Amino acid sequence: MRLIQWDVDRTLLVGGGVGVEAYAAAFTAVTGIPWRGALVAAGRTDLSITPELFAQHGIDDAGPHLAPFFARYAEEFAGRAARMTTEGRLLPGAAQVLAALAGRPDVVQTLVTGNIAPVGIGKVAAFGLDPHLDTAVGGYGDDHPVRAELVRRSRDRAEAAHGRFADADVLVVGDTVHDVGAALAAGVVAVGVATGPASAAELTDAGAHHVLDDLSDVAHVVAVLAG
Repeated sequence: MRLIQWDVDRTLLVGGGVGVEAYAAAFTAVTGIPWRGALVAAGRTDLSITPELFAQHGIDDAGPHLAPFFARYAEEFAGRAARMTTEGRLLPGAAQVLAALAGRPDVVQTLVTGNIAPVGIGKVAAFGLDPHLDTAVGGYGDDHPVRAELVRRSRDRAEAAHGRFADADVLVVGDTVHDVGAALAAGVVAVGVATGPASAAELTDAGAHHVLDDLSDVAHVVAVLAG
């Protein structure tokens, strides 16, 4: 059995700014402070990013605000999710690769994303990808601030639901050096996809075991991921 842990943004899809808009609206709704931040997420978790952004707005202790903020963020995103398909887009090959892998009984696909769970799942659902994924065993940005811990938590959940996976059969697929680093820290396989901020060379230098230019060569991608 193989466990494939997909990143979301810039690996499977581009959100067109919908998530950032929802994040900013939630911040102002919860704090009453006009949003003036720059949300640069690229491979980081919401639990890591959010305290920094609160501090930029003069709130040094974000702790008491996190639960209501994440709840409001989920609501704001849900109200905008339908716009994902018009303002964002799936990346080439993403839907076809997920569908092909979903047809294999020896593969479990899920998400490991820096997004909080409702937003990460909502993004893939907006494009109809969620039937291919066991999102209940994912790792999300409201689980832990450290991305490697999301990999571990997802694996624990997947093993509880599906049985044990060897280290060589757990694959983290993402577009940033943070995805690669998280996989390496968790002792599993790192697959870089050069559709985000990191080039193929940068993903290789970060230690990725496999590097793909994109997901458009469906047969090749499936062969790399499914073995």
